[in-house]
Amino acid sequence: MMQDTHQLRCTGCARVIAHEDLKDNFRCPECGDLYEVEYPAWSASAATAAKRNFPNPSALRWLWKERCASSDIKDQSGVWRFRELLPILRDEENIVSLREGNTPLYSLSRAARDTGIEKLYAKHQGMNPTGSFKDTGMTAALSVARERGFSWVACASTGNTSAAMAAYAARAGMRSLVLIPEGKIAWGKLSQAIDYGALTCQLRTDFDGCVRVLAEVVRRAPVYLLNSVNPYRLEGQKTPALEIAEEFEWRTPDHLIAPGGNLANSSALGKAFLEMKHLGLVDRVPKISVIQAEGANPLYRSMQSSDGRELAPVEAHTRASAIRIGNPASWKKAVRVVHATGGWVEQVTEAEIALAKAEIGAEGIGCEPASAVTLAGLKKFVAAGKIDPAESVVLLLTGHTLKDSDYTIHYHRGDLLRDDELSVLRAEIEATRRNPVELDADPEQVLRALDRVAV
Repeated sequence: MMQDTHQLRCTGCARVIAHEDLKDNFRCPECGDLYEVEYPAWSASAATAAKRNFPNPSALRWLWKERCASSDIKDQSGVWRFRELLPILRDEENIVSLREGNTPLYSLSRAARDTGIEKLYAKHQGMNPTGSFKDTGMTAALSVARERGFSWVACASTGNTSAAMAAYAARAGMRSLVLIPEGKIAWGKLSQAIDYGALTCQLRTDFDGCVRVLAEVVRRAPVYLLNSVNPYRLEGQKTPALEIAEEFEWRTPDHLIAPGGNLANSSALGKAFLEMKHLGLVDRVPKISVIQAEGANPLYRSMQSSDGRELAPVEAHTRASAIRIGNPASWKKAVRVVHATGGWVEQVTEAEIALAKAEIGAEGIGCEPASAVTLAGLKKFVAAGKIDPAESVVLLLTGHTLKDSDYTIHYHRGDLLRDDELSVLRAEIEATRRNPVELDADPEQVLRALDRVAV
């Protein structure tokens, strides 16, 4: 049995409510801002928290490590093995899990050499069951939906959220509704939602238009919203930070760089690291930075114009479909994390994204385009002198390369980018392209091709 010991605090006006009072749109009726989950016994913001209520850090570290050897599905989950830091259910029998989390932390030797950052790593959330980081949040939020008796769940999506939600709903024996922007989603992602049985509706609008339609649907029908405005999504998405700290033997890296789309991911990771420091699990937090595509950069513009105090939505255009979002729901949470950790926000071009993706692929590690903004952003930070070569850096890779295989194929064929986009990176991009060579069925031709590459 779990013990539900949480409440919800508005990130705008700080109004605290019980979870039973949460509205279907997950927004504060007083100021319209989003909520975050707070634990009265130990959250830093909770007025009732006292040191004597804190769990023992050493005991928690030992317990979480021991669970890795357990055959219990809750312990095999990289989310629920850390359940002491997300007590959001009354009964653990309501947990819906696909053994998500426990994703690998890879060293990036080639990128380390090229950037001059010796201790460079990639935390690959694309190695989750449906191929993206969304699974860690979905197991948490959908388990809450199940416990509260919902039979339908719904999301607006650019792809990864729909795949995760549909999979977990199917696992729980629930129904799912997906609203996607027509023609603006990678087919590899859409195929997952369809295969897992979701009612999938393509709307003639962009992602933000899908969000507006879904808000009205949720208001009028008994459907539980599973977009990242749902605070329980972010509780599950905290756990990669715990895994990173564990993999660094609880010393934490100097920098964590994440892609910026709807901005829930950076918000969740920041919340986790700040909670860990508050509880004494780590003695510092990494600088958390966010990278956006130049064509979908509302947070970057906000930081440049007002240091994150105001955000103007943009019409989003980028081939990195997972971050093609012009009006991010969690921008205030992300700004707070960037400020609290001393990180930065940067933007990168389509050519910089494409080149970085190919460079990550050359490590034998495939990721979707949105993930590659992290390496592209790191290069800019190094060039600006913001990151020292002696510091440790973790890049968050959010999705698997097969999520958008067409992008990769077009890149290596040479027809992904326009001439004006190639610009100064043309030579570097040409050097990384690996288009298939068409030959006759003749071993001599194959040997000659081999010789050309060897030279």
